[in-house]
Parts: sequence; C-alpha cells; structure tokens
Amino acid sequence: MLKMFDFVSVRHKWHALFFLGILLLPLWIKSDYYLGLIILVMMWSVLGLSWNLLGGYAGQVSFGHAVFFGVGAYTACLLYIKLGVSLWIGFIMAGLAGALIAIPVGLICLRLRGPYFALSVLALSEVLRLLTLHWKSFTEGAVGILLISPVMENKIGYYYLIFGLLLLTIFVIYHFIRTRAGYYFLAIREDEDAAEALGIFTVRYKLLALIISAFFTGVAGAFYANYTTFIDPYIVFSIVDVSIAVVLVVALGGIGTFWGPVAGAMVVVLFSEGFRSFFPEVHVLVYGMLIILVILFLPEGIVGGAKTLSAKLSRRKEEQHDAT
Repeated sequence: MLKMFDFVSVRHKWHALFFLGILLLPLWIKSDYYLGLIILVMMWSVLGLSWNLLGGYAGQVSFGHAVFFGVGAYTACLLYIKLGVSLWIGFIMAGLAGALIAIPVGLICLRLRGPYFALSVLALSEVLRLLTLHWKSFTEGAVGILLISPVMENKIGYYYLIFGLLLLTIFVIYHFIRTRAGYYFLAIREDEDAAEALGIFTVRYKLLALIISAFFTGVAGAFYANYTTFIDPYIVFSIVDVSIAVVLVVALGGIGTFWGPVAGAMVVVLFSEGFRSFFPEVHVLVYGMLIILVILFLPEGIVGGAKTLSAKLSRRKEEQHDAT
C-alpha cells in the first residue's frame, strides 16, 4: 500500500512539473509561430479529452462532434454581434449551448446502438452546417462572421487562456471518471446489456457523458472563434476537419486512456506541420503513411501501446527475478 502511495505521489509530481513547464514556456519561446503550434496542441487536447469521455470511456463513438464545436463557436459570436454580450460570457454560453443541444440529441440518438448513433450524429452535423449556411439573415451564411475585437490581443494571452481551459478540462474529467458514474461508463462500454441487467440506467449515463463532452467541445469552439477571429459553416461544422480529426487525435493517442488525447494532439499538430514544412509537395502522403504505421504497429495508440510494453517488460523482469 505504501509503495502504491509513493508511486502515485511521484506520478503527480511529474504531472505538476510538466504543467509548470508549459506555464513557463512563453518565457523562452518568443516566436508567435511556435506559440501558435502549442496553442493548437492544447486546443486539440481539450477536444480529444472531451470526445474520449464519450467515445473512450462510455463507448459511444461519435462522428459528429462538429455539432457541438460549431454550435459553441456560433453561440459566442452571435451573442456578441447581435446582442452585445461579452465574449468572455460567450465562453460559458457556448458551453451551455453545446450541453443543451446534447440533451435532445442524446435522448433520441443514444437509444441507438453500434454504428447507428455515430451515423445519426454525423447526419446532424451536416444538417446544422446547411442550416447555418442558408439562414443568412441570422448566421451571415457563407460570408461567415468576423470578430473585430476578440478577447485577447496577442498569442500569449490566447496561450494562457487555452492552458486554463485545458487544466479545467483535465481536472473535471479526471475526477469525474473516478466517481460512480465513471465506473458505470466503463460497464456500459464493456457490455451494455450486462450493465442494464445490473440496474444501470444506460441511456441516462450515456447522456451524462454526452452533455459533459458537448460542454467542453462548445467552449473549445468559442475559443477557436476568438483565436482565428473568423468562422463560417464550412470551417466549424466540417466533418473532416473537426469530427473526423478529433477521432484521429484520440485514436492515435489511445482511445480510453486518459493522456492519449494529449499525445495524439501532439502527433497530429506537430507532425502535420513539420511534414508541411519539410515535404510541402507530398506532406499529406507522408503524414498518411505515418498514421498507417501507428495504426498497424500501435493499434492501442501511443499511450495504450506504451502501457502494454511497460506491462510486458515488468512481467519479464518478474519472471527473471523468480527464475533466479
């Protein structure tokens, strides 16, 4: 028991040092370009952690998280432009809007199982894209929305803003998956029929996971709108650039592992940008080959594969120790 406590303490110390390093990083990195890359890594980490709660822990794979991302982005922007609501309040309203739209979506779609839930949410994201595209009097349509006065004036401000959002997301999800609801999520993921037989209201807990996931995804959408200062239906409701991209982030890092989305975000953002710089003509091909190699040789993702390898090495050491 004491050894386990020491291990947990050491692990938390390493986590604290890691986040302290991120906090102090702008003191050494003066380039807006590199700060921008780290900002994108943290934003995709928030999106990945949010998706992983639903898809990795509760087992409900979503191919339509652009729904909540886009709703959050448009909520913050429209409240500011139409009603003059502060963009700071817009972050909270964006999260609430994502959570509110998740309720009817979840009540209807979460009764479906297997690929049907994933496809139904995917269809909804396309419906919302078309709605915002053609409702020109309210959403400005294909022209998009330009924010002239975003919440921050420089990248350092956005750096600490997304860092704070990342810490909040990690704190909430880390503690939530260790509650009774978190264990129910795992039971539902492993065998939904068995979970129902044990008396777990599966739709209720799947809906809870969806609401939390949608809240943080909506806030991330509002951050993206402020950071880029421009949104349109093709960007924030994109199936490929948002919905599929976030699944890729989590899959590469390790679905169902806590730190997998963070590792996946680093790979997706840093490697894609690196390949674009060094292999401008074939960067998509090279990046695609990297993804294929990871999937072939690390089917559990980077973090999942590392855990499996560590367990094998630990068993081998124990066997060698017993043999001697």
